[in-house]
Amino acid sequence: MTKTPRPKPLLTGEEPLRSSPRKPRDPSQPQLPFDLMATRVEPCLALVKQRPPAGPEWLYEIKWDGYRIAVHLDNGNVRILTRGGHDWTYRFPAIEAAAKSLGVGTAIIDGEAVVLDEQGRPHFGMLQNSLGGRRGKLPSGQAMMMAFDLLYFDGHDIRNMELSSRRFFLESLLRGEEGAIRLSEAIDGDGREIFTVACEQGLEGIIAKHRDSTYRSGRLGDWIKVKCVQSDSFIVVGYEPSSVARAGIGSLLLAASKGREWVYVGNVGTGFTESNAESLRNTLDRIRAKRPPVEYDGPRSDVVWVQPTLIAEIEYRAWTHDGKLRHASYKGLRDVQDNAAVYEIE
Repeated sequence: MTKTPRPKPLLTGEEPLRSSPRKPRDPSQPQLPFDLMATRVEPCLALVKQRPPAGPEWLYEIKWDGYRIAVHLDNGNVRILTRGGHDWTYRFPAIEAAAKSLGVGTAIIDGEAVVLDEQGRPHFGMLQNSLGGRRGKLPSGQAMMMAFDLLYFDGHDIRNMELSSRRFFLESLLRGEEGAIRLSEAIDGDGREIFTVACEQGLEGIIAKHRDSTYRSGRLGDWIKVKCVQSDSFIVVGYEPSSVARAGIGSLLLAASKGREWVYVGNVGTGFTESNAESLRNTLDRIRAKRPPVEYDGPRSDVVWVQPTLIAEIEYRAWTHDGKLRHASYKGLRDVQDNAAVYEIE
């Protein structure tokens, strides 16, 4: 199976921010040196590949497992926007404070909000718990930003510069920073060796980026992601109760997108903790459905169907011949404001 991600409508009435077109320069001031700062920039996204590209034209970074964010700094005013364009400034107070102390008047920094475990590895579940879970409203005192691109700097839109130049300015801005905004280090070398080491260290994977690429919104191939373990987002369509499992959830039933329909792709029964299982069960019980939202070929006697509104992040090793997930493990629920793309089946 292959997936061709496409934007999904947000499952909320809260409208995301939208970019406004750049205003033309005032003819009476033809030498005006500043560019209008965008209200929002659609992020550059990475294509999924099985192997990393190789060659001196590529640089590599760790794939950070968290929430994609953009920090907008405008003369002391900070906005932190999610990938879907929602303002989460209040949810990342440490990142907001770190942005104000950077010593630059204006900037747009692209990166990932993460929480690191004891080994210094990003942990999606810990990040989500620090925010109060899906639909939670808590500010996270643990979250930090791993910054990997700079789109606007000191009054200038630099998206049309090549990546190596944007990285130069980003490194200059963040040199020596050890607080809540840190540089995602670029790694030179053989992509295959870097990928092997990343997997050995228990990381999710790596990102390869073309050195000469400009910053282009969308998934256009300038950035490539290669995962050590497959991890994708799926819709929860039901659960199997259990008298012995945490919070009574034996397993979650999952579906992928195919056109305008949901297609059942198997279940997941591992990866739950006491805290996230209780919260998940409470959420599931509030969205019960009378009819299954998918065609289902398994035992029906005890399945509890739910409305297809929850997006779960799932790790898995492979697909079976009949289109089901193998060795799946639950990582957590995606927040709708993160605008996560549900796995698509062509």
